[in-house]
Amino acid sequence: MITQKAKYALRALSALAQGEAGEPMMISDIAAQQKIPKKFLEQILLDLKHQGIVISRRGKQGGYLLRKPANEITFGEILRIIDGPIAPLPCLSITAYRRCDDCDGEQTCEIRHVFAKVADATRKVLFSTTIADAAALPDNAEVARLLA
Repeated sequence: MITQKAKYALRALSALAQGEAGEPMMISDIAAQQKIPKKFLEQILLDLKHQGIVISRRGKQGGYLLRKPANEITFGEILRIIDGPIAPLPCLSITAYRRCDDCDGEQTCEIRHVFAKVADATRKVLFSTTIADAAALPDNAEVARLLA
């Protein structure tokens, strides 16, 4: 499961992607729109700023903006930043590989073989789905509902 912090980060980025191009959004607006506690959102956006995902502007017309296009920011990238490695077992992690404490051998581990398929499929979805994809979903869902 992903953490609440990761869900909030993804929702905040989606809100930024749906905002006016080039116009910063204030934390209070994002927090209200996405129902995210403001103090928690401040921490999340600061983390994302340090990782080069968003930028901030000060002043009356200040707020946060995406640093790069929403179609270049993947769910996998954000989950790794916020939650760390994306793997069900430490021996399957790409960024934080660690042999399992009770391992008798990775080549013969039935559990590892099954979860390797899970990890590969999960990574494929997460690293091919962008914030732009997520930001477009409500509109697509509404169109589908109207056409039904």
